[in-house]
Amino acid sequence: MNVFGVDIGGSGIKGAPVDLERGDLAEPRHKVLTPQPATPDGVAGCVAEVVAHFGWSGPVGVTFPGVVTGSTIRTAANVDKGWVGVDATALLGDRLGGMPVTILNDADAAGIAEMTFGAGRGRKGTVIVLTFGTGIGSAVFTDGRLVPNTELGHLELDGHEAEKRASTKVKDDKDLSWEDWAHRVQKYLAHVEMLFSPELFIVGGGVSRKAEKFLPLIKGVRAEIVPAELQNNAGIVGAAMAAAAR
Repeated sequence: MNVFGVDIGGSGIKGAPVDLERGDLAEPRHKVLTPQPATPDGVAGCVAEVVAHFGWSGPVGVTFPGVVTGSTIRTAANVDKGWVGVDATALLGDRLGGMPVTILNDADAAGIAEMTFGAGRGRKGTVIVLTFGTGIGSAVFTDGRLVPNTELGHLELDGHEAEKRASTKVKDDKDLSWEDWAHRVQKYLAHVEMLFSPELFIVGGGVSRKAEKFLPLIKGVRAEIVPAELQNNAGIVGAAMAAAAR
């Protein structure tokens, strides 16, 4: 069974049909740049463009980089603040010609996919999935059950929001070496570990493709740390899973 998933990020919007039996993309994903500013209308147009690229007609799952309760956007740290209070299901469903739309937090979607098909499969206890990109997204699971909308990227670290110190965007913007960035990620993971005592950290986002460059540099964290197996496709897969479940 194939269902369509779209992952809205601060820099790119990507999507593809997902084979839910395999937990993998049924076709190569299509990506467009996130409009700047990332207004609701502009982003909705890009989502429609990604869906139209495949000639898709049917349920669509969509991730959003912020807190989502029901179908309403509550926070928008890395996209336009005009999203706050928007009924995203209604907006996107209208733009997609009435296709049924399910929306959820982007890291929650990635976490659901990793816990079902990836590095968290079969793991009990507390597992935290962290997605490093424009910001830092988080998904917290206890015995496989999601605690939604945790947004641990906004924890304070060294007097700043953690994602303003340790996101992939910060690494790129400040041209940090892998060693310097890994030290920041290490401090962040140690802080999260102090608060939640997870058995496992799963590190996702696009940078998970290069896990060998930074994960071995992280020391002093008791929890096991592994890269996301679905890498940067986890959000698309999780979005499709949510749409199918709905």
